[in-house]
Amino acid sequence: MASKGLPGSGGWMGRLVNALIGLVLMGIAASVSVAATEPAAEDAAIAQSLAEMLRDARAIISNNQSKINDPEIGDKGLTAKLGAMMAAIGEVMDANQSTINAKGIGFKAFIPAVFGRLVGESFARLASGEAELKVTAPPELVRNRKARPDVFEENIIKTKLVEPAWPRGQPYSEMTDAKGRPAYRVMVPEYYAASCLTCHGSPKGEMD
Repeated sequence: MASKGLPGSGGWMGRLVNALIGLVLMGIAASVSVAATEPAAEDAAIAQSLAEMLRDARAIISNNQSKINDPEIGDKGLTAKLGAMMAAIGEVMDANQSTINAKGIGFKAFIPAVFGRLVGESFARLASGEAELKVTAPPELVRNRKARPDVFEENIIKTKLVEPAWPRGQPYSEMTDAKGRPAYRVMVPEYYAASCLTCHGSPKGEMD
């Protein structure tokens, strides 16, 4: 007996429904290992962070399918660089876990700016100088001198990324020099989120 299809199941609506079904099934599968009681706020935050991390990793794999599936390319630097990034994040988290877990201490100074700088330093070492990452900002907003933008970065921030006409979230890339050698440089704009206002939201009127 033939079953009735969903309205529009042959086109984009059908693909959307299939995608939604896939999301629902993944949600059910993820919830199987959780106790029957309502999850604590910490459990929800951990689950959300893991889901977002996997989503971002999947996006990287998706965006690089042509390179991954190119039979003419053997050694693909993508794998090594992603491995170095994951290892760098692990190193920083392991080194700071006792600080994060310390009871009786409020502000622990393990903030996104510090985390980003430490991961960048670890990544540069693990990538053997083949790639570098840095979290920076306009110089008047940067407290740690290690995170100050270089001449190229400062120029792109001021002439491109902060301009009202610049599309929100759009990266800037250019083949240029870095530390005396040719380099493909990419700058990805980042914007304040609600969680950033814990440090940057007061006192009102301050630069950062």
